[in-house]
Amino acid sequence: MLENNNDNLKTGRHRMFLLGILCLSAFCLVAQVNPNRRGPQPAKSKVFLLHSDVLKKNKKNPEAQILVGDVAFRHDSIYMYCDSACFYEKSNSLEAFDNVKMVQGDTLFLYGDYLFYDGNAQIAQVRNNVRMENRTITLETDSLNYDRVANLGYFFDGGTLMDEENVLTSDWGEYSPATKWSVFNYEVKLVNPQFTLTSDTLRYNTMSKVASIVGPSNIDSKENHIYSELGFYDTQNGQAELLNRSILTNEGKQLTGDSLFYDRNKRFGEAFNNVEFTDTINKSMLKGDYCRYEELTEYAFATDRAVAVDFSQGDSLFMHADTLQLYTYHLATDSMFREVRAFHKVRIYRTDVQGVCDSLVFSSKDSCLTMYQDPILWNNQQQLLGEKIMVYMNDSTIDWAHIQNQALSVEKLDSVNFNQVAGKDMKAYFKDGEMHQVDVLGSVRVVYYWMEKDSTLMGMNVSETSELSVFLENRKMKKMLMKPKTNGVFYPMDQLPADKMKLDNFAWFDYVRPLDKKDIFVWRGKKEGQGLKKSARGAAPLPNKKLFKKEGKE
Repeated sequence: MLENNNDNLKTGRHRMFLLGILCLSAFCLVAQVNPNRRGPQPAKSKVFLLHSDVLKKNKKNPEAQILVGDVAFRHDSIYMYCDSACFYEKSNSLEAFDNVKMVQGDTLFLYGDYLFYDGNAQIAQVRNNVRMENRTITLETDSLNYDRVANLGYFFDGGTLMDEENVLTSDWGEYSPATKWSVFNYEVKLVNPQFTLTSDTLRYNTMSKVASIVGPSNIDSKENHIYSELGFYDTQNGQAELLNRSILTNEGKQLTGDSLFYDRNKRFGEAFNNVEFTDTINKSMLKGDYCRYEELTEYAFATDRAVAVDFSQGDSLFMHADTLQLYTYHLATDSMFREVRAFHKVRIYRTDVQGVCDSLVFSSKDSCLTMYQDPILWNNQQQLLGEKIMVYMNDSTIDWAHIQNQALSVEKLDSVNFNQVAGKDMKAYFKDGEMHQVDVLGSVRVVYYWMEKDSTLMGMNVSETSELSVFLENRKMKKMLMKPKTNGVFYPMDQLPADKMKLDNFAWFDYVRPLDKKDIFVWRGKKEGQGLKKSARGAAPLPNKKLFKKEGKE
């Protein structure tokens, strides 16, 4: 029991020690971040009159000495000069008039038309045409109080602070010559040759030239607009680190993220976590947990749950891949075009079309979307697959598709019966989102069901030929043309041979098909043995960097 009590006592002391350390740390932190806090008051010292051309007494105020002409005072290490003054020796204070100058060391100079100085409190109140100079820093206002103990000057009726880089104005502000930190409140404006920052609250370090954003702020330039409520802006190096869903906007493009980095000199931005890059002009969007955008080349990159969204039509198209890239070629010329590139585990969803592949490229030059390595495309109950699929778009809807090598078209009629067409090369044409014609070339094989107008199945036709054209209407076959002609074999529905109902390369990949826009993130590969035959299939080509141009220059 005694040992337990000792352990409890030690634990309690340990906790009290930790609590004391935490309290001390918090106290030190408050002391650091609160420049208004005055430290221990120094011992009171006298203000000395050094010189005056004329000295006389004031009969109405016997305690005041009237000083005129080349007046000079000293208090500790500070010197004060003026044209005339009232010196209150008993209260250790003075009033100075006209051409007021206060000098502290060789770095701090304070000018104005009027000064009241309290030697006991060590506070100077300067009014009218006030100017504080600290090396390369100049602070101008009409009302300034300077606290010598805290080494802090503050204005409350409008002021301007200037250094080599920036000009800052606000209704209220303070500046510390010792720490070089300044704080501005109400109608804050920071003007830099490259941008203008407006805010309601801002902290600024005149040595590092770093502005600390602590409230709703807007940064405007010729190139872009930045909105942020929290972060840092290095005005000297043009670099910003911003938090709390900051937004970078540039010519119809908007980059938003939980945190954002922007380099104004190199003209690129990076966003992290819940990122959205929106192009309102082209009505598209990139999403992910990491996104990079380069203004000079209009290049964008997204990864980590990356999604490309096309909302140019009423129904948005969603595409996910491990990596998404946007390239812009021949920038700022009549030949400008863009390419979207997606790499690895690509999944696409829109209500009328879905697709999967390993990689793809979409070019606005010819409105062609090319799918590489085991691509599959679905439209309603139609499935198209091959070694490579090229989809040509018209106003974001499918115009026609070209399936190259090991082409297979499958239409699901019910849970058992499927229309199937296989060949070397296949072209499928669409109208109003529906397939209306299919042309097949080379080693054509067909399994097709004939049906009545009421969709009752009559029988199955199995044929082989060299060329085939199928014409559809309302999702039903209207006509089939074969070259050379072939009669094939027709089987009534009650005499269907099981070994003829499916082509040898038949596959229905319903388990791979994206079900909705959330399902694009769930990758499902083909089952063993259902892949295409091995062949020398090409991969998505690398981007052509020679085409990156702006105004005709490389």
